[in-house]
Amino acid sequence: MTNQNERGQLSVRDIMVKDVAYVTVPGTREDVLELFKEKFVSGVPVVKDGKVVGVVTRQDLLRKPNEEQVALLMTRDPVVISPEISLAEAAKVIQSRGIRRLPVVEGHKLVGLVTVADFIREIATWDDRTPIAGFIREKTLALWDEMPLNVAGRIMELAKVKAVPVLNAELDIVGLITDQDLISAAIIEDRVDRSDLSLGSDESEWSLDGMRDTMTLYYSVSRIRLPQKLVREVMVRDVVTATRNYGVSACAQKMAKGRFDQLPVISARGKLIGMLLDRDLLHILS
Repeated sequence: MTNQNERGQLSVRDIMVKDVAYVTVPGTREDVLELFKEKFVSGVPVVKDGKVVGVVTRQDLLRKPNEEQVALLMTRDPVVISPEISLAEAAKVIQSRGIRRLPVVEGHKLVGLVTVADFIREIATWDDRTPIAGFIREKTLALWDEMPLNVAGRIMELAKVKAVPVLNAELDIVGLITDQDLISAAIIEDRVDRSDLSLGSDESEWSLDGMRDTMTLYYSVSRIRLPQKLVREVMVRDVVTATRNYGVSACAQKMAKGRFDQLPVISARGKLIGMLLDRDLLHILS
């Protein structure tokens, strides 16, 4: 258990992951997917010549289904921090920038990574009983369990959300669907495209019948496509929930144990009233 004074003395170095999974450029989408699956992570730094040049996440893969190269998938020039800054300062950066992870560097060298999940694991060790009522997002998106998966994926993309509760026709919460569920269900399609590239910039008297010499280039193109399924076929059915009077640390413990980014919040009658996002619990540090 950590008291208030001890919390103020904690730095990023105390909670960061030191053995950081990362990808390099040049690299491919398959490299990223393989690393996500192997390390059970949703985003990693991108390194070139020992320097952090970007971050690539699951949402980048969903937003850019036609891109193959890491350099085109990643977010460039990410925010980085020192391992010596306080947890409160790091939490403010995460909240103000709307990001989930911060590469930690000394000089230009990658020495760690701190994520929202790392903060949640730390908060879970406290005995903070502050009610979550003030952190609940009552304006929340919900999907119907009979909705086609591709429609649900597009709605989530437009709303820029990573997880959505699922309701049935009786308006009961029956599941939760996340970007990880979409990635797991996605079909990667490969096709071969053809491009005719002109080799000349103007006509030549030697051109046969006035036609240019051309070179035909065939290249492979991959695309992520969501299958023809319904939301209920892909969603998580055993939904862990909370109520308004739950304490901050109790919710953090649920999130840490289940590796959740969010908890649906329900009323005394079991009806959905909002969502609690892990990032919102970081307000307890300020």
